[in-house]
Amino acid sequence: ELALEISVTSSEEAREMVSLKLQKRLAASVLKCGQRKIWLDPNEVTEISNANSRQNIRKLVKDGFVIKKPQVIHSRARIQMELEAKRKGRHTGYGKRKGTREARLPTKVLWQRRTRVLRRLLKKYRDHKKIDKYMYHSMYHKVKGNVFKNKRVLMENIHKTKAEKQREKADADQFEARRSKNKAARVRKIARREERLAQGIPAEKK
Repeated sequence: ELALEISVTSSEEAREMVSLKLQKRLAASVLKCGQRKIWLDPNEVTEISNANSRQNIRKLVKDGFVIKKPQVIHSRARIQMELEAKRKGRHTGYGKRKGTREARLPTKVLWQRRTRVLRRLLKKYRDHKKIDKYMYHSMYHKVKGNVFKNKRVLMENIHKTKAEKQREKADADQFEARRSKNKAARVRKIARREERLAQGIPAEKK
């Protein structure tokens, strides 16, 4: 019994003393992962230590003596809950802010966003023939000059300008119609006077 016990302990010591660095490196190469992801069966140390080539390692992998450990789960559930709360406006007080207001959301970025929105609207209106190229040009420069603070103000200004133009056009048409009417009346009056003169009738006194 003593002899058997000594042999068992010696075999265990031998198993502990065997270096499997080579096998671990080869297994990492075969399984395409890092060495820390390799698991070697502690009950098959002797057989594993005899494997000194990639082909032998592949056989051990097939037999299940060498395994690639599963990926450690790094849960993002808590982070997603935090972000969801932040979207609702929680956890964003003065104590949670690190950078200055300008660093957190630069005024340049706000300007870029607003300008792009307004220019996109102008382009859409021009393409749909809601404004002509002259009004587009005028409004474009006003947008660049920081005249409109948002899309609603720009749209209101466009409608107001269009209404003014239509009113001016109506007034001009009305004036032109009155002018042409007066001109036609003068022509008729002159024609009547000449006709009377031709017939020998004296002209009417005013």
